[in-house]
Amino acid sequence: MGLTDEQVERYSRHLILKDVGVRGQKRLLCARVLIVGAGGLGSPVALYLAAAGVGTIGIVDDDVVDLSNLQRQIIHSTDSVGMPKVRSAAGRMQELNPGVQVNAIRATVTAGNIAELIADYDVVVDATDNFAAKFLINDACVLAGKPFVHGAVVRFAGQVMDYVPGEGPCYRCIFREMPAAGEIPTCREAGVLGAAVGVIGSVQAVEVVKLITGAGEPLVARMLTADMLGMKFRTVPLPERVPDCPVCGESPTITKLDADNYVQEACAV
Repeated sequence: MGLTDEQVERYSRHLILKDVGVRGQKRLLCARVLIVGAGGLGSPVALYLAAAGVGTIGIVDDDVVDLSNLQRQIIHSTDSVGMPKVRSAAGRMQELNPGVQVNAIRATVTAGNIAELIADYDVVVDATDNFAAKFLINDACVLAGKPFVHGAVVRFAGQVMDYVPGEGPCYRCIFREMPAAGEIPTCREAGVLGAAVGVIGSVQAVEVVKLITGAGEPLVARMLTADMLGMKFRTVPLPERVPDCPVCGESPTITKLDADNYVQEACAV
């Protein structure tokens, strides 16, 4: 597959990067990425992946745009208030790059539908602020052998890590069990700086591009943590393997997705 003149111009700054180049850009054009969440994290992820020329981008969310979202969910506009988030996001992504295919999926991600949702995608992005969703995305991707990029943020702090099958720990290796409801405050309860969400979502987009193109060193067996109030960024090493992990360990106890294990009130970033 050759690049058209329009693509050469549009992606020219990628093409001159030795770690991306024509080969990497072609990989992006052929890639399929599913973003779970069209809120604060999903906004920069969706915009940057569309701008980068990821050929097919699915975006799934069941919510509508609210005025209180606009402080951080920059893919939406005041005119989008009351509109399904996935429709608002898809419209903006295709304005930015008509050459990408956007699959807008208005749905709640559940144990019953996630396997089907992720089946046709190469990489999954966790852009949620809901522990049940994060554990569900992790477990579904591990069981399906799909890489995913995790992101989380609250107040002024955030974190990013990648899961690649067979190459490092999964989210459950590190956090093991879902915290009890109310144990950790959500963004709705604790607040969140809009620009901090943008930083973490942008890092997630970078990680997706790296996983697709093979550029650089992905955050596998490492977690990036960011304290943006003190402007301190750290890369924390994670264990290469966790043999007793209940989903990716040597004797897994989670071999299918049970809806009762992923019940928690959702909160979009």
